Amino acid sequence: MSKRNRRQFLEESMLATAAAVAANSTGKVFGQDQPQSKSPNERLNVAVVGVNGRGSSHLGAFANGPGRRDTVITHICDVDQAVGGKKAEEVGKRQGGITPKFEEDIRKVLEDKSVDIVSIATPNHWHSLAAAWAILAGKDVYVEKPVSHNVSEGRRVVEGARVHKKICQTGTQCRSNPGLIQAIEYVKSGKIGELKVARGLCYKRRPSIGPRGVYEVPKGINYDLWCGPAPMGPLTRPKFHYDWHWQWDFGNGDLGNQGIHQMDIARWGLGIDELCKSVFSYGGRLGYEDAGETANTQVVVCDYGKKSLVFEVRGLETKHYKGAGVGVIFEGTDGYLVIPSYDTGVAFDKDGKEVAKFEGSADHFANFLAAVRSRKHTDLNADILEGHLSSALCHLGNISYRLGAKMGVDAAWKAIEPAKTSDNAKDTFERTMAHLKDNKLDLASVELAVGPVLPLNPKTERFTDNEEANAMLTRNYRKGFEVPGAGTA
Repeated sequence: MSKRNRRQFLEESMLATAAAVAANSTGKVFGQDQPQSKSPNERLNVAVVGVNGRGSSHLGAFANGPGRRDTVITHICDVDQAVGGKKAEEVGKRQGGITPKFEEDIRKVLEDKSVDIVSIATPNHWHSLAAAWAILAGKDVYVEKPVSHNVSEGRRVVEGARVHKKICQTGTQCRSNPGLIQAIEYVKSGKIGELKVARGLCYKRRPSIGPRGVYEVPKGINYDLWCGPAPMGPLTRPKFHYDWHWQWDFGNGDLGNQGIHQMDIARWGLGIDELCKSVFSYGGRLGYEDAGETANTQVVVCDYGKKSLVFEVRGLETKHYKGAGVGVIFEGTDGYLVIPSYDTGVAFDKDGKEVAKFEGSADHFANFLAAVRSRKHTDLNADILEGHLSSALCHLGNISYRLGAKMGVDAAWKAIEPAKTSDNAKDTFERTMAHLKDNKLDLASVELAVGPVLPLNPKTERFTDNEEANAMLTRNYRKGFEVPGAGTA
């Protein structure tokens, strides 16, 4: 296939409408299978897409050099010429003179048949599209969390990986850490009794990102490619890099940034392999006014019937809860287990006495490469399906929040109280309000967005009788940057 035809193939394969994506979550996506990766005995060529932040870890994992694996980075792709060019030079030195080719456009990378693996660390709004295109081009994929910007596109990547028999690992590295594996096994064994609540915490200080305005895009950045599937409007935040996390067109707030790790651990411990029966959320962007749009104070409740997954985001100064700030707490009838980091867990009895401790980390990238060579997606610790489900729970919470009506604190509690779950909703609410008071907010003037309780069909991954909410399961994609829709062949 010529370069021109390959480019045309990739672009034409993306032309699915957002309506088709939302309407069907079970159809096949990508048509006939692509050839498998090279023999397990051969060197694997890696392209890293997005190298300004988390991508640096990808470069360290895959770069060839003394004591490294049999992988080599042959391509670096980034829309920022200065960043991409500099990283290519650095990797070239590390690889003993094998300097990666630098490209701005991922489609040019995918035209190269020598590339075996595409490792993705772009902003969130590019994750699913880059993964889908890479799978279409016959590559295995490592994609950072959250694997999607919305629910539907994450499911599309799962379908694509299965249809094409591609290995697709999610960047939730806690799944590979022995400390976490042992802690989760402890919870599932019943040693803290019947598990009632998995509580994820993202207590992470986030200051204002500065006033909303119209700012100049830094020189050397291809803004058209950076926006990709998102609307290409003016830059409205002072800092170009990273602060996109707090704007809906590109990011998902700290729920989908840091919180996706803890959401994944919480769902893992619950032993749930589907989305929840219903979801609701409340909160606000409180304490300052800035260019950010996402909540910095948020509670999400995912109802699984006899169990609940409760998530708390706090971006203002706050104290730890039961020894965790960014972590997970599993609450059982005979005790509780706290996961305060990426690789440790501590179990307590009902009286708060420590009864067990777990620790240990491992190499998530190594697990990915082992699966690439075995050709078994079941060898992955964080298969794309796991990434999709945990990412989707974050998106569901944000949908309820974004559909919420603003009201005062007293009215908010009256709206929240009827939403019965196995979580102690009053305790969660009162702790959240106390947190705001600790930050000198006047509760008499605080307004919270209280979202509706949204029933969901976990099998179809669609809301029940709420088309406004269902429309938010996907997005309107810019022409030429459409994530493939269900049934697209």
